[in-house]
This record gives sequence, C-alpha cells and structure tokens, in this order.
Amino acid sequence: MSCDNPSKSKPDFTLGGFEFYSALLDSDEQQGILADLRKVIAKAPMFRPMTPMGKPMSVQMSSAGTYGWYTDKQGYRYATKHPNGTKWPPIPPSILSIWDRVSGVSKQPECCLINFYGQEAKMGMHQDKDEADFRWPVVSISLGDDARFRIGHENRGGKTQTATLRSGDVMVMGGDARLKHHGVDRIDFGTSLLLPKGGRINLTLRVVD
Repeated sequence: MSCDNPSKSKPDFTLGGFEFYSALLDSDEQQGILADLRKVIAKAPMFRPMTPMGKPMSVQMSSAGTYGWYTDKQGYRYATKHPNGTKWPPIPPSILSIWDRVSGVSKQPECCLINFYGQEAKMGMHQDKDEADFRWPVVSISLGDDARFRIGHENRGGKTQTATLRSGDVMVMGGDARLKHHGVDRIDFGTSLLLPKGGRINLTLRVVD
C-alpha cells in the first residue's frame, strides 16, 4: 500500500493481512451514513445484478461516485451510469471521511459500492481485481446485522480464516492482502437494530483508475 497519509488510524487487529477497526463508527455516525445513503438510493435505486452465467446475485446493489460496479452477461466491470441511464450520485462526505481515517492514502476513492444483504444473501469467495492499480486499498464499512467474513489466499484453495463483521466495523484490504480471495458466508439476521427490517449494508470504497 502506498501510505502517504500520516493521520491513518491504527487497526484494532489484523487477520490475513486485512486490517480491522472494531466499532469505529458510533450509533450517531451510523445513523448519519444511513440518512445519506437513502438520498443516494433515491437517485440510484437498488437493483439485483445478473452474473455472466445469467444467474441473479443474492445481494441488491447500487453505487455512488464517478463509477459504479456492475455485472451482466457481458461480464464484471465498472460503469459510469446506473442501469436506468443516470449518472451515479456523488459519494457522501460522511463516507469519504472514513476513507481518510483508515486508508493511509491521500488519493480519493472513485466508487462506493453499496451492497444490501438480506437474510439469505451471501457472497462467494472472490478477488477485487477490476481496478486499474492494486496499490490502492479497498475500504469496507459494515452497517446492520453481523456477517461471517471469510479470508482466503491469492490463489483459490487452502486453509481459510474467518471473522465476524458487526455494525460500525471498518476493514481495510491493502498491501499483501489486496488480491486475496474473500467472501461472506452468511448473515446473522436480527443481530442489529440499525435497519428496521433487518439485513446488512456493506459499503466498499475503491480507487478505480
């Protein structure tokens, strides 16, 4: 990771090269981010993308920033517009401030991917590798119900490690961990009261270009 921001906070612990900040966001901060996300989603509604194999993903998705992440039969990629044809809304300052606290870099993210996990949603083991330069970290923000997060290796297979991500937790994937496989095995539905109907929102901030 290109560490050029001396104000970077120190993580509570590291697992598999992933940096974990437990309960970094208090209740008021989480509620403020939710309010900002509602404004984003009003302009860029959540949708359920299709994988290149033609199967719908179990998560619902939207984005903010210059780019949004997208997938369909043409493959995985970043796009400058929502499927409805409109540009993605800007990333709210409340979310950008978290990047500034933990990323360790001064370059700003160009995409905030918004994933909503319902009771049965999960995310298979994958790498974040659609970006142009892997020197820049990915910052992940958890809101709502607990998630069982799995960490693997750059190559598929081998022994994995797991951690529980709770509402208000922030995680940084950079350096040697930047291209490690990772995924979400399950959501422990009902473990948080943040979202009135339950579920988990995961925000991932990325530098795309």
